[in-house]
Amino acid sequence: MSAGWPAAQDAIRREIVRVGASLFARGYVHSTAGNISVRLRADEGGGFLITPTDACLGALDPQTLAWVDEDGRPRAGERASKTLALHRHIYASPLPRQAPRCVLHTHSTHLVALTLQGVWSIDDILPPITPYQVMKVGHVPLIPYAAPGDAAVADAVGERLRRQPTLQAVMLERLGPVVWHDSPARAMALLEELEETACLWLMSTPRPAPLGEDRIEELRQRFNAPW
Repeated sequence: MSAGWPAAQDAIRREIVRVGASLFARGYVHSTAGNISVRLRADEGGGFLITPTDACLGALDPQTLAWVDEDGRPRAGERASKTLALHRHIYASPLPRQAPRCVLHTHSTHLVALTLQGVWSIDDILPPITPYQVMKVGHVPLIPYAAPGDAAVADAVGERLRRQPTLQAVMLERLGPVVWHDSPARAMALLEELEETACLWLMSTPRPAPLGEDRIEELRQRFNAPW
């Protein structure tokens, strides 16, 4: 597959395509919404791979993924997603839980609907209602609305991570979640857990009570839960 990049990139390109197709097939993204990036190691050529602007995640071509250097300058492929600055802010943040290698942004239906209806709080869009939400996702704050690709969003996320570096996800008002992890597969799993929790919250009547602090503390002690 290699066409001007190290062969070590090939598997990463295929994995980005696989994750994009999986998200699209299951309705986590639609049309040309959403983007995926991966930070490359030195042996993989360095810089970042990111899905092209206005690309459909269900029909990605591994050959045309945008490859940019650490400063965001293009090296190969099509034009990078307009959210590249946001992805770079996350990679540049000192995050103690894990050094992210993948950032994933979607317009997941239930999470966007939650911001339209009203989130639980600015600091936590959802209360801690399931153990796996507490164990796998943790706190997810709301980032105020700005137009897609606006530099203000990247700046707001960067500032939030400076104040709360243990985060693994944020929610962009009216746009969708941004999550990060050490691989595309793990980032996708985190997104799935977050979207499922939003679905459970929105469909439950009456709304469930949050887990008590004693139960959350048990999850911290047993599973290193990030809540």
